[in-house]
Amino acid sequence: MSVSYNRLWKQLIDKNMKRIEMQHLTGISANILARMGKNQYVSMETVEKICKKMDCTIDEMMEFTD
Repeated sequence: MSVSYNRLWKQLIDKNMKRIEMQHLTGISANILARMGKNQYVSMETVEKICKKMDCTIDEMMEFTD
């Protein structure tokens, strides 16, 4: 099982926001953003930060894939 952040990237497109802008808004590091870009796992603390600042739920941000 792996994780996909495509739902988050779609939200950014819909909000006309770049990934770097989301990084500054949420306070996540460039390394975490790079991990997400490669669909790698990140901490729940990071997921919580993003959800709070982007006003979304976890299932609106990511999904698990086979």
